[in-house]
Amino acid sequence: MTVISADKSEIRSQAPQAEAQIIALCNQKGGVGKTTSTVNLGAALAEAGQRVLLVDLDPQGALSAGLGVSHYDLTMTVYDLIGKDTPPVDEVLLHTGVERLDLLPSNIDLSAAEIQLVNEVAREYSLRRVLEPLRDRYDYILIDCQPALSLLTVNALACADGVIIPMECEFFSLRGLALLTDTMEKVRERLNPRLNMLGIVITMFDSRLLHARQVLTRVEEIFGEQVYETMITRTVRFPDASIAGEPITSWAPKSRGADQYRALAQEVLKQR
Repeated sequence: MTVISADKSEIRSQAPQAEAQIIALCNQKGGVGKTTSTVNLGAALAEAGQRVLLVDLDPQGALSAGLGVSHYDLTMTVYDLIGKDTPPVDEVLLHTGVERLDLLPSNIDLSAAEIQLVNEVAREYSLRRVLEPLRDRYDYILIDCQPALSLLTVNALACADGVIIPMECEFFSLRGLALLTDTMEKVRERLNPRLNMLGIVITMFDSRLLHARQVLTRVEEIFGEQVYETMITRTVRFPDASIAGEPITSWAPKSRGADQYRALAQEVLKQR
Protein backbone atom coordinates (compact mmCIF):
# COMPACT_ATOMS: atom_id res chain seq x y z
CA MET A 1 0.00 0.00 0.00
CA THR A 2 1.31 3.43 -0.95
CA VAL A 3 1.65 5.96 1.86
CA ILE A 4 2.57 9.58 1.16
CA SER A 5 2.94 12.69 3.25
CA ALA A 6 -0.18 14.69 3.83
CA ASP A 7 -0.89 17.91 1.94
CA LYS A 8 -2.25 20.47 4.40
CA SER A 9 -4.15 22.48 1.78
CA GLU A 10 -5.83 19.35 0.41
CA ILE A 11 -6.95 18.25 3.86
CA ARG A 12 -8.42 21.63 4.74
CA SER A 13 -10.21 22.06 1.44
CA GLN A 14 -11.99 18.74 1.92
CA ALA A 15 -12.69 19.18 5.65
CA PRO A 16 -16.18 18.21 6.79
CA GLN A 17 -18.40 20.69 8.59
CA ALA A 18 -19.22 18.47 11.59
CA GLU A 19 -16.73 17.98 14.41
CA ALA A 20 -15.06 14.59 14.54
CA GLN A 21 -16.13 11.95 17.02
CA ILE A 22 -13.07 10.56 18.80
CA ILE A 23 -13.30 6.83 19.52
CA ALA A 24 -10.75 4.78 21.48
CA LEU A 25 -10.57 1.09 20.64
CA CYS A 26 -9.38 -0.35 23.88
CA ASN A 27 -8.80 -3.68 25.62
CA GLN A 28 -5.97 -4.35 28.04
CA LYS A 29 -5.84 -7.96 26.85
CA GLY A 30 -3.74 -8.50 23.74
CA GLY A 31 -4.63 -10.65 20.76
CA VAL A 32 -8.33 -9.76 20.66
CA GLY A 33 -8.39 -8.13 17.21
CA LYS A 34 -8.12 -4.55 18.46
CA THR A 35 -5.74 -3.30 15.79
CA THR A 36 -7.52 -5.31 13.09
CA SER A 37 -10.77 -3.68 14.14
CA THR A 38 -9.25 -0.18 14.14
CA VAL A 39 -7.85 -0.58 10.62
CA ASN A 40 -10.91 -2.19 9.10
CA LEU A 41 -13.57 -0.15 10.87
CA GLY A 42 -11.71 2.97 9.82
CA ALA A 43 -11.47 1.78 6.23
CA ALA A 44 -15.16 0.82 6.18
CA LEU A 45 -16.15 4.25 7.51
CA ALA A 46 -13.97 5.89 4.85
CA GLU A 47 -15.57 3.69 2.19
CA ALA A 48 -18.94 4.95 3.44
CA GLY A 49 -17.85 8.53 2.67
CA GLN A 50 -16.50 9.57 6.09
CA ARG A 51 -13.15 11.30 6.57
CA VAL A 52 -11.25 9.20 9.09
CA LEU A 53 -8.02 9.66 11.04
CA LEU A 54 -6.40 6.61 12.63
CA VAL A 55 -4.07 7.20 15.59
CA ASP A 56 -1.51 4.52 16.38
CA LEU A 57 -0.99 4.76 20.15
CA ASP A 58 0.79 1.42 20.54
CA PRO A 59 4.63 1.38 20.58
CA GLN A 60 4.49 -1.91 18.67
CA GLY A 61 3.22 0.09 15.69
CA ALA A 62 0.97 -2.72 14.47
CA LEU A 63 -1.65 -0.30 13.15
CA SER A 64 0.96 1.53 11.08
CA ALA A 65 2.41 -1.73 9.78
CA GLY A 66 -1.10 -2.94 8.91
CA LEU A 67 -1.39 0.04 6.60
CA GLY A 68 1.90 -0.62 4.87
CA VAL A 69 4.03 1.87 6.81
CA SER A 70 7.63 0.77 7.39
CA HIS A 71 8.81 1.58 10.92
CA TYR A 72 12.28 2.34 9.58
CA ASP A 73 11.01 4.96 7.12
CA LEU A 74 9.35 7.10 9.79
CA THR A 75 11.23 10.26 10.70
CA MET A 76 8.47 11.49 13.03
CA THR A 77 5.60 9.75 14.80
CA VAL A 78 2.81 10.50 17.28
CA TYR A 79 5.54 10.37 19.94
CA ASP A 80 6.93 13.66 18.62
CA LEU A 81 3.51 15.29 18.97
CA ILE A 82 2.87 14.54 22.64
CA GLY A 83 6.14 15.84 24.00
CA LYS A 84 7.72 19.29 24.21
CA ASP A 85 8.73 21.36 21.16
CA THR A 86 6.23 19.51 19.00
CA PRO A 87 6.38 19.83 15.20
CA PRO A 88 3.34 20.86 13.14
CA VAL A 89 0.96 17.90 13.02
CA ASP A 90 1.00 17.92 9.22
CA GLU A 91 4.66 16.94 9.30
CA VAL A 92 3.64 13.69 11.01
CA LEU A 93 0.27 13.05 9.36
CA LEU A 94 0.20 10.54 6.50
CA HIS A 95 -2.31 9.79 3.79
CA THR A 96 -2.89 6.09 3.24
CA GLY A 97 -3.71 4.33 0.00
CA VAL A 98 -7.37 4.35 1.07
CA GLU A 99 -9.29 7.45 0.04
CA ARG A 100 -10.35 9.63 3.01
CA LEU A 101 -8.24 7.57 5.46
CA ASP A 102 -5.28 9.28 7.18
CA LEU A 103 -2.83 8.09 9.83
CA LEU A 104 -0.76 9.38 12.72
CA PRO A 105 1.86 6.60 12.80
CA SER A 106 3.84 5.10 15.64
CA ASN A 107 6.89 2.96 16.29
CA ILE A 108 9.00 1.81 19.25
CA ASP A 109 9.93 5.42 20.06
CA LEU A 110 6.51 5.76 21.69
CA SER A 111 7.62 3.40 24.46
CA ALA A 112 9.58 6.32 25.92
CA ALA A 113 6.42 8.41 26.26
CA GLU A 114 5.44 6.88 29.61
CA ILE A 115 8.70 8.09 31.16
CA GLN A 116 8.58 11.44 29.40
CA LEU A 117 5.02 12.22 30.45
CA VAL A 118 5.24 11.16 34.07
CA ASN A 119 6.52 14.55 35.25
CA GLU A 120 4.47 16.66 32.85
CA VAL A 121 1.73 18.98 34.04
CA ALA A 122 -1.71 17.69 32.96
CA ARG A 123 0.01 14.63 31.54
CA GLU A 124 -3.32 12.85 30.95
CA TYR A 125 -4.30 15.50 28.39
CA SER A 126 -1.22 15.34 26.15
CA LEU A 127 -3.03 13.48 23.37
CA ARG A 128 -6.09 15.72 23.67
CA ARG A 129 -3.90 18.74 22.89
CA VAL A 130 -2.83 16.99 19.66
CA LEU A 131 -6.26 15.83 18.50
CA GLU A 132 -8.58 18.70 19.44
CA PRO A 133 -7.30 20.98 16.63
CA LEU A 134 -7.92 18.15 14.14
CA ARG A 135 -11.59 17.65 14.96
CA ASP A 136 -12.79 19.96 12.19
CA ARG A 137 -10.88 18.00 9.53
CA TYR A 138 -12.51 14.63 10.12
CA ASP A 139 -15.75 12.85 10.85
CA TYR A 140 -14.10 10.14 12.97
CA ILE A 141 -10.80 9.83 14.81
CA LEU A 142 -10.08 6.24 15.88
CA ILE A 143 -7.35 5.57 18.45
CA ASP A 144 -5.68 2.15 18.57
CA CYS A 145 -4.64 1.74 22.22
CA GLN A 146 -1.90 -0.52 23.49
CA PRO A 147 -2.96 -3.73 25.30
CA ALA A 148 -2.43 -2.28 28.77
CA LEU A 149 -4.16 0.16 31.11
CA SER A 150 -1.20 2.52 30.86
CA LEU A 151 -0.72 6.29 30.86
CA LEU A 152 -1.01 6.22 27.07
CA THR A 153 -4.35 4.41 27.33
CA VAL A 154 -5.54 6.93 29.94
CA ASN A 155 -4.56 9.69 27.49
CA ALA A 156 -6.75 8.07 24.86
CA LEU A 157 -9.69 7.76 27.25
CA ALA A 158 -9.22 11.33 28.46
CA CYS A 159 -9.77 12.74 24.97
CA ALA A 160 -12.29 10.24 23.57
CA ASP A 161 -16.00 10.75 23.20
CA GLY A 162 -16.59 7.01 23.30
CA VAL A 163 -14.95 3.60 23.61
CA ILE A 164 -15.35 0.50 21.48
CA ILE A 165 -14.10 -2.69 23.12
CA PRO A 166 -13.06 -5.48 20.75
CA MET A 167 -13.44 -8.75 22.63
CA GLU A 168 -12.73 -12.37 21.89
CA CYS A 169 -15.26 -14.79 23.38
CA GLU A 170 -13.05 -16.51 25.90
CA PHE A 171 -12.91 -16.51 29.69
CA PHE A 172 -9.92 -14.22 30.30
CA SER A 173 -11.38 -11.56 27.99
CA LEU A 174 -14.56 -11.63 30.04
CA ARG A 175 -12.62 -11.09 33.26
CA GLY A 176 -10.73 -8.18 31.72
CA LEU A 177 -13.92 -6.33 30.85
CA ALA A 178 -14.54 -5.57 34.52
CA LEU A 179 -11.10 -3.96 34.90
CA LEU A 180 -11.54 -1.87 31.77
CA THR A 181 -15.03 -0.65 32.63
CA ASP A 182 -13.77 0.29 36.12
CA THR A 183 -10.94 2.31 34.57
CA MET A 184 -13.39 4.01 32.22
CA GLU A 185 -15.58 5.00 35.15
CA LYS A 186 -12.61 6.56 36.98
CA VAL A 187 -11.58 8.49 33.86
CA ARG A 188 -15.17 9.68 33.40
CA GLU A 189 -15.33 10.94 36.99
CA ARG A 190 -11.91 12.59 37.14
CA LEU A 191 -10.80 13.52 33.62
CA ASN A 192 -13.46 13.25 30.92
CA PRO A 193 -17.17 13.45 31.80
CA ARG A 194 -18.24 12.94 28.18
CA LEU A 195 -16.64 9.49 27.90
CA ASN A 196 -19.18 6.81 26.98
CA MET A 197 -19.14 3.13 26.19
CA LEU A 198 -20.23 2.93 22.56
CA GLY A 199 -20.22 -0.84 22.45
CA ILE A 200 -18.48 -4.19 22.57
CA VAL A 201 -17.63 -5.84 19.27
CA ILE A 202 -17.16 -9.61 19.35
CA THR A 203 -14.10 -10.60 17.32
CA MET A 204 -12.61 -13.89 16.10
CA PHE A 205 -15.91 -15.59 16.86
CA ASP A 206 -16.29 -19.29 16.11
CA SER A 207 -19.87 -20.45 16.62
CA ARG A 208 -18.76 -24.10 16.58
CA LEU A 209 -17.10 -23.68 19.98
CA LEU A 210 -19.35 -24.21 23.00
CA HIS A 211 -17.11 -22.04 25.17
CA ALA A 212 -17.38 -19.12 22.72
CA ARG A 213 -21.17 -19.39 22.68
CA GLN A 214 -21.31 -19.53 26.48
CA VAL A 215 -19.12 -16.43 26.87
CA LEU A 216 -21.18 -14.58 24.25
CA THR A 217 -24.37 -15.38 26.15
CA ARG A 218 -22.82 -14.09 29.38
CA VAL A 219 -21.60 -10.86 27.77
CA GLU A 220 -25.03 -10.22 26.28
CA GLU A 221 -26.66 -10.87 29.67
CA ILE A 222 -24.39 -8.30 31.36
CA PHE A 223 -24.11 -5.61 28.68
CA GLY A 224 -27.30 -6.11 26.67
CA GLU A 225 -27.66 -3.59 23.84
CA GLN A 226 -24.10 -2.38 24.32
CA VAL A 227 -22.98 -5.46 22.38
CA TYR A 228 -22.97 -4.70 18.66
CA GLU A 229 -25.15 -6.95 16.54
CA THR A 230 -22.30 -7.41 14.06
CA MET A 231 -19.79 -10.08 15.07
CA ILE A 232 -16.43 -10.55 13.39
CA THR A 233 -15.73 -14.20 12.64
CA ARG A 234 -12.33 -15.84 12.59
CA THR A 235 -10.70 -16.04 9.15
CA VAL A 236 -7.22 -16.20 7.63
CA ARG A 237 -8.17 -13.23 5.46
CA PHE A 238 -7.36 -10.78 8.26
CA PRO A 239 -3.71 -11.75 8.86
CA ASP A 240 -3.20 -12.03 5.11
CA ALA A 241 -4.53 -8.49 4.64
CA SER A 242 -2.25 -7.23 7.42
CA ILE A 243 0.77 -8.77 5.73
CA ALA A 244 -0.29 -7.08 2.50
CA GLY A 245 -0.48 -3.75 4.33
CA GLU A 246 -4.12 -3.13 3.41
CA PRO A 247 -7.53 -3.13 5.07
CA ILE A 248 -9.61 -6.14 4.21
CA THR A 249 -12.14 -3.87 2.50
CA SER A 250 -9.63 -3.19 -0.27
CA TRP A 251 -7.53 -6.37 -0.13
CA ALA A 252 -10.49 -8.78 -0.19
CA PRO A 253 -13.50 -6.49 -0.78
CA LYS A 254 -15.98 -9.31 -1.41
CA SER A 255 -14.97 -11.39 1.60
CA ARG A 256 -17.21 -12.06 4.58
CA GLY A 257 -14.77 -10.17 6.82
CA ALA A 258 -15.04 -7.04 4.67
CA ASP A 259 -18.83 -7.22 4.75
CA GLN A 260 -18.80 -7.65 8.52
CA TYR A 261 -16.75 -4.50 9.07
CA ARG A 262 -18.99 -2.61 6.67
CA ALA A 263 -21.97 -3.72 8.77
CA LEU A 264 -20.17 -2.64 11.96
CA ALA A 265 -19.43 0.74 10.38
CA GLN A 266 -23.14 1.22 9.71
CA GLU A 267 -23.91 0.49 13.36
CA VAL A 268 -21.30 3.05 14.46
CA LEU A 269 -22.69 5.64 12.04
CA LYS A 270 -26.16 5.22 13.51
CA GLN A 271 -24.78 6.06 16.97
CA ARG A 272 -23.91 9.65 15.98
